Amino acid sequence: MPNTSAERPNIRQVARLAGVSHMTVSRVLNDYPHIKEATRRRVLDVIEELDYRPNMAARALATQKSQRIGVLVDSAIEFGPTSTLRALEFAARSSGYAVSSIALGDGDDLSPQEALDNLTAQGIDALCVVTPRSSSIAALRKISISIPVLVVKPDKDPTFLTVSLDQQEGTTLAVDHLVSLGHRDILHLAGPLDWLDARARERAFHARAKAWGVRERPIVVGDWTADFAYDFAKGIHELPDYTAVFVANDEMAVGLIHGLHDRGFSVPDEISVVGFDDVPLAAHVLPPLTTVRQNFRALGVSAVDMLRAAIEEREIPRVTRIPAELLVRSSTGAPRKTGR
Repeated sequence: MPNTSAERPNIRQVARLAGVSHMTVSRVLNDYPHIKEATRRRVLDVIEELDYRPNMAARALATQKSQRIGVLVDSAIEFGPTSTLRALEFAARSSGYAVSSIALGDGDDLSPQEALDNLTAQGIDALCVVTPRSSSIAALRKISISIPVLVVKPDKDPTFLTVSLDQQEGTTLAVDHLVSLGHRDILHLAGPLDWLDARARERAFHARAKAWGVRERPIVVGDWTADFAYDFAKGIHELPDYTAVFVANDEMAVGLIHGLHDRGFSVPDEISVVGFDDVPLAAHVLPPLTTVRQNFRALGVSAVDMLRAAIEEREIPRVTRIPAELLVRSSTGAPRKTGR
């Protein structure tokens, strides 16, 4: 017969069966350091055997913590921010924390201060800011915040904890792949340069291209949308000098391939295309898209680990950049020999 709420195991039962105090069980649940591994393992085994679930309300009363992380998300409709939010929610839930989130930039007039006031009214223990724009970081600096704050951004910050996916490594992998195929004239179709990730990819592209002696040419600044890249490609009337395009996200890469196809240019026979993100459809467009995969799940785990350490006044983990991975598919190949 299933347990009723009255029959649910409690922390003292776990402690008795594990042969430890209830405080030790609490420390295991909160991932405190300096607990013997054998003791930790014994407690976790009993927890699993009993299917024990901590009483969040009781824990909050005992620790004076809400076990809740606030997340402030800018431009949540875009793939990166929304994927980061989902990853944070999963990692927080796995750690016994809840998440309250508020989105900015969706057409309402909510200011960062008002959003923060809304979150802090819910008793959050820490704040994670998923803000891709430099202007949002500037606004955040003007606000007095008394709880730990982590910002998901590609560069370290003197004010906040930071963690990010490694934009430089991802870009380097993309450029190195094209160079290994023989490309020496590569165009970069960038994202909006007020976006921190777009700026980081643009800087990394120029640095790596220069290191390889790739031809320097002005970048094209897009807006993340497939429509922009499609229109750009439709404006190409003759086969360009460049033989490859590194595109700052997959959505623009898909639009670019569509536009090149409609112009009669072959991908990858005449122009190779590399994207960034590995959106779910990237493997199923024609041709399947070579792209840089970002590990959002690992990003969420690292962010929550850092915030928990800050909340619990433990040493902050040092992992601040999550490695990227290049997925080679059919949208890249050797450069064309001459002409068409």
